[in-house]
Amino acid sequence: MGIRMASYAAFLFLCMALMSFTIEAMNVSYDGRAITFNGKRKILFSGSIHYPRSTAEMWPSLIKKAKEGGLDVIETYVFWNAHEPHYRQYDFTGNLDLVRFIKTVQNEGLKAMLRIGPYVCAEWNYGGFPVWLHNIPGIEFRTNNAQFEHEMKNFTTLIVDMMNHEKLFASQGGPIILAQIENEYGNIMSSYGDDGKKYVNWCANLAQSYQVGIPWVMCQQDNAPDPMLNSCNGFYCDQFYPNSQNKPKMWTENWTGWFKNWGGQIPHRTAEDVAFAVGRFFQYGGTYQNYYMYHGGTNFGRTSGGPYITTSYDYDAPLDEYGNLNQPKWGHLKKLHEVLKSIEDVLVNGHRRDVEYGNMVTATIYSHGGKSACFLGNANNSYDASINFQNNQYNVPAWSVSILPDCSNEAYSTAKVNVQTSVMVMKENEAADNDDESYNLKWQWRHEPFEQMKNGKILGNVALSAPQLLDQKLVTNGTSDYLWYITSVNVDDNMWTKKDVQLRINTNGHVLHAFVNGKHAGSQYAKNGQYQFSFETNVTLKAGTNEISLLSATVGLPNYGAYFDNVEVGVGGPIHLVTHDESGDEVVKNITNNVWNYKIGLHGENAKHYEKNSLGWLKTGLPTDRIFTWYKTKFNSPIGNDPVAVDLSGLGKGQAWVNGNNIGRYWPTYLADDNGCSTTCDFRGAYTSSKCATGCGKPTQQWYHIPRSFLNEEDENELVLFEEMGGHPFNIKFATVTIGNICANAYEGNTLELSCHENQVISEFKFVSFGQPQGQCGSFTKSQCEASNTLQHLKEKCLGKSKCSVHVSERILGSTGCKVEQNRFAVEAVCASPFNYYAKKK
Repeated sequence: MGIRMASYAAFLFLCMALMSFTIEAMNVSYDGRAITFNGKRKILFSGSIHYPRSTAEMWPSLIKKAKEGGLDVIETYVFWNAHEPHYRQYDFTGNLDLVRFIKTVQNEGLKAMLRIGPYVCAEWNYGGFPVWLHNIPGIEFRTNNAQFEHEMKNFTTLIVDMMNHEKLFASQGGPIILAQIENEYGNIMSSYGDDGKKYVNWCANLAQSYQVGIPWVMCQQDNAPDPMLNSCNGFYCDQFYPNSQNKPKMWTENWTGWFKNWGGQIPHRTAEDVAFAVGRFFQYGGTYQNYYMYHGGTNFGRTSGGPYITTSYDYDAPLDEYGNLNQPKWGHLKKLHEVLKSIEDVLVNGHRRDVEYGNMVTATIYSHGGKSACFLGNANNSYDASINFQNNQYNVPAWSVSILPDCSNEAYSTAKVNVQTSVMVMKENEAADNDDESYNLKWQWRHEPFEQMKNGKILGNVALSAPQLLDQKLVTNGTSDYLWYITSVNVDDNMWTKKDVQLRINTNGHVLHAFVNGKHAGSQYAKNGQYQFSFETNVTLKAGTNEISLLSATVGLPNYGAYFDNVEVGVGGPIHLVTHDESGDEVVKNITNNVWNYKIGLHGENAKHYEKNSLGWLKTGLPTDRIFTWYKTKFNSPIGNDPVAVDLSGLGKGQAWVNGNNIGRYWPTYLADDNGCSTTCDFRGAYTSSKCATGCGKPTQQWYHIPRSFLNEEDENELVLFEEMGGHPFNIKFATVTIGNICANAYEGNTLELSCHENQVISEFKFVSFGQPQGQCGSFTKSQCEASNTLQHLKEKCLGKSKCSVHVSERILGSTGCKVEQNRFAVEAVCASPFNYYAKKK
C-alpha cells in the first residue's frame, strides 16, 4: 500500500510538472486602443537589448534586470551580416544564438518583439547588410529590385522558419508577440520614387505570407498597408498617431540617450526627460512603448557602423554598457511603469477627455467602470504651472507630467526623482597573486610589414589586379577594415629623381597610410564628418621601378540614409605624382589607371597573431610611437564578479583582442572638442544629442569592455593589440566596474531605497540632510532648517548593509522646522567591500 501510494504521488508530481511546462498558444491581435492578448487589451513596456552587443552569459542577468525594471517585452533586431557573413554560410553560435536569446527572454516570463528588418540601421556596420550583398550584379538595395528582394526573402524566411521550428511565436505558445519587416523606410522612401512604394507593398505581402499568427510592424512608415502596424521612432512621440483608427498608438524607439562618435563628446539624456516623454505618450493614448536602448552594450569586433561609431554602445541606457543599473534612470522609469500599470484597465478601456489650461498645460481624464485616472501635463520648458483641477490646487513643474491614479493624489511626477544616483568607478585590478600586475605588464611585440614588393614581385596573396582604383567593399567583401592598393612606377628622368616630388591622393577614407619604396610617407584620417579628403606628401623616387603602396582603412561602413550602400570607400583617386620642370611649371604623372594590385587585410590578421599562444613574438627592443606594431601581454583575471574593463590610454588607434576575442576598435588619441560641455544639465526643453554633453577635451572612449566569459579564471589571459597609428602600452591597466558613491535628493512622502552592489556595503555617509538641502550629488549643501537626528537614523538603518530603505517623512527622520509644502532628503554615501568596511571599523 505504501509503495503504491508513493508511486501514485510520484505520478501526480510528474503530471503536475508536465502541466507546468505546457505552453498555451496565445491569440495576439490589436484594435484601435492596444495590443490584445486573447482579446484583452494591454499596456506594454518594452526595451531593446541586442544579443550580439553582449554575451550569452550576460543575457539572463540583463533580461532579469529588465523585468525588475517593469518591462513586459524585449525587442531585438536580427543582424543579417552577423548571421550570414559569407554567402550562404550561417553563424548562430555564441552571442549570435538567436534562439537561445529568445528562449532566455521566455524563461524570464517576458514577451519578445523580433525586428527582422533585415535592414536594421542601429549604428551597426553597413546597417546590418552583409557586404557581399553589394557585389551581386544588378542589385539595388531597399527598392523594387528582383535580386535584392530574392536575398531579403531568403534571409527573412530563414529566420521565420527557425522561430517556427522552435515554436517561439505566441501563436505556438512562444514569447514572440510582434515582428517587424523593414525599418524606418518611410524616412527615405521618397528618394526611391514609385519603386519605393512598390517595395513597401512587397515587404508587407512577404510578412503576411508567413502566417505566423502575430501582428507585423513597419516603423516610421506612414503608408504601411493594412494590416501592418505603423509606429513612431524618436525622442518624443506623443503627437504621433497611426494611419488607421483601428490600429494602436505604438512607439518602437524611445531614444534613451544617443550613440558616441570617435572624436565626439559623451551624450546624456536625463531620467526626467525620458520619463516626461513616456508620460506624455501615455497621457495622449499610447499603449506600447519601447526604450531604444534599454541595454546598449558593446560593438565587439568590427561591428560598429557610422562611420566612426565607437566600440562602446552604452547609449546612456537604463542598463549601462556593462549591465549595471544606470541610476537614477532605471529606478525612475521603474516607478513610472508601476504607476501606469496600476491604471492599465482605465487607460486601455476608458473614455478620454482633455482640458486645456493654456501655455502648454493640459489635464487628461480617463474614465471607465466608475473609476478615473488623470494626467497633468506641462510642456512649457520654462515656467511651472499652478492650476485648479477638480477643485484642488496643483503645482505642475515645467516640462513634466504628474500622474494621479485616483484623479486626486499625485502618485508620480516625471520631474521629481525619488531614487538614488549611482556614481560608477573603475576599481583597479586586484588580480590573484599579483597586486601590482596592472603596472608591471610584460610586453612582447612584432612588426606589421608595410613593404609590399620585393624585386618587382608582390609579397603575399594578391586578391586581384585591375587597371583602375576599386571600391574597398568590392574587393574585401567586408572581411577586413584594411585594403592594400599596390602599384609600381618607372622613372628615369632626373626631373623625378633629383627634385622633390609630391604624392597627391584623393580618397574616400576613412584612414590612409602611404608608403613609397617600403618607407612610410605619411598618414591621414578623416575629420569632422568629411570622409572624402585629399592627402598630399613629399616623397623621394629613385631611378627605375618605385613601389607605391597605399593602405586604406575603414572605421565602420555607413548605416543610414537613402543609397547609403553605394557610398564609396577606399582610394577613389585621382592619384598624381607632381614635380616641376626647369622653368618651374608643374609636371603631373597620373597613375590613377596604373595596374593596381589588391591585398586584403593585414599580414597579422591573416596569420592570426591575435590567437592565444601564437608564435614569433619578440621580448626585447620594444618599440613605441611606431606605426604598424603588434603588442602582446599576459594578465590574470580581476578578482570577483564585477564587470571588467581595460584602459587603453597611451595607444593611438587599432584593434584589441582578449584570448582571441576581438573586443573592438580603439582610438583613445581622438579627443572630443573642448567646447560644448556643461557641469550641470537642465532637463527642461526638447532633447538633442548635443544637450547635456560631457567629456570635452578627453578621449571619446578610454575604457573597453572585456566580458567575463572572455576570461580564463584559472589561467593567464592574453591581450593582443594591433597599433596602427603609433603609441605605447605602458599606461594600460585593468579594472572592475563598480559603485563608488550613491546619492539621492528625494521628496517627502516617498520611500528611498539605497543600494550598493551585492558584494559591497554602505560604509560611510558623506552628506545627510532632511529639510531643504541644495545642490547636487558631490556638492550638496545644507539649508537653515533641517532635522537633527537624520544621520543617526541612517547609521542605524544602513551602515554595513548592502541595501536599505528609508521612508522620507518627519515621523521617521524628525521635524525639520522648514515652513515649506514638501521637505527633501539629500544623502551621499560610500559603497565599499565588507572587508574594507569592517577593517576600518576596527
